[in-house]
Amino acid sequence: MKVLVLNCGSSSIKYQLIEMNHEATLLAKGLIERVGMNDAIVNHKPEGKENCKDVTPVPDHQTGIDKVLAALTDKEHGVISKVNEINAAGHRVAHGGENFSESALVTEKVKNDIKDCIELAPLHNPANLEGILAMEKLLPEIPQVAVFDTSFHQTMPRKAYLYGIPYKYYEKYNVRRYGFHGTSHKFVAPKAANMLGKDWNTMKIITCHLGNGASIAAIDKGDSVDTSMGFTPIEGLVMGTRTGDLDLGVVFYLMDKEKLSKQEVNKILNKESGMLGVSGVSSDMRDIEQAAEEGNERAKAALELYSYRIKKYIGAYAAAMGGVDMIVFTGGVGENADAVRADTIQGLEFLGAKIDPSKNNGLRGKDADISADDSKVKIVVTTTDEEHVIARDTQTIVEAQ
Repeated sequence: MKVLVLNCGSSSIKYQLIEMNHEATLLAKGLIERVGMNDAIVNHKPEGKENCKDVTPVPDHQTGIDKVLAALTDKEHGVISKVNEINAAGHRVAHGGENFSESALVTEKVKNDIKDCIELAPLHNPANLEGILAMEKLLPEIPQVAVFDTSFHQTMPRKAYLYGIPYKYYEKYNVRRYGFHGTSHKFVAPKAANMLGKDWNTMKIITCHLGNGASIAAIDKGDSVDTSMGFTPIEGLVMGTRTGDLDLGVVFYLMDKEKLSKQEVNKILNKESGMLGVSGVSSDMRDIEQAAEEGNERAKAALELYSYRIKKYIGAYAAAMGGVDMIVFTGGVGENADAVRADTIQGLEFLGAKIDPSKNNGLRGKDADISADDSKVKIVVTTTDEEHVIARDTQTIVEAQ
């Protein structure tokens, strides 16, 4: 089965064409940037071949996906001869609210449910839905599956997802913790367990998805029981440009002192804060690490804050689960920043967690067990593949019809 995986953002379309047999085989991937503009950039990369780049008008998502299909069937750079070789489409959808505890075959009801969640994810769900509607028009005969960032975390117990606000707001507006990055947490936990020859359904695992956006999940015997992101992706860890956990009183204080509108505050908390705001250097960990090495004190402070927040969540989730068997690092930072991993684990010896510096130092973008020989808690670095999860769920649901 050939599955076209689509991740449609407000101004971008990421895609992969994956052959799903006994193993997942990537055939091609690409990215369309500046959707809605006359100078959109189409990047197409057939597996094993050079990247192809084109600048062309892409006024909407339907035009963009049409260009994806054209690239996949191109005589020189394509990987299939006809579009009807695509058997199914799998879509990343940011928010499924409480309606979806697992991925779902796209139906009229599912589309309406996604639309109902737009107010919970106004920057993401509209574009995700646009991708689904565009595929319906371009390839109406193929089944489509929606894979939700939030669904994996729907196993959280009430004590983990409720906020300490009047209960009526949960009843009226569904204000609660939802969590995100679910496809990544769902992928890396069993993968890391398999690396150690263990069954994730018997383990207490803390997964750290660290990138420009970052979140931690507590996974007990295969179920997500808590996660750091909340009602929106701003809660939890300090991120590239997001604050993470913040005393809400600060918001009102700054609004009063700076005479800020709610739109201005939203921009500050989501786009100008986090590692960028603290360091004053960049939201990119590589730039911040370099600045810190050159003596920049704010960069050093940002790095200390970053690792400290992760450490606090690991301790909290170990307490919540009554222990931890494995800590997993993934995402662009988790997979590549050996110093972040070392600083995070340092001081967690009381949990039985110790890193072997010889295994950790210099490790970038590879799967590895970096635990010290006498570490009671396994510490694993593993690459994530959210597209693989989307393709796998799509295959499973379509074949079950």
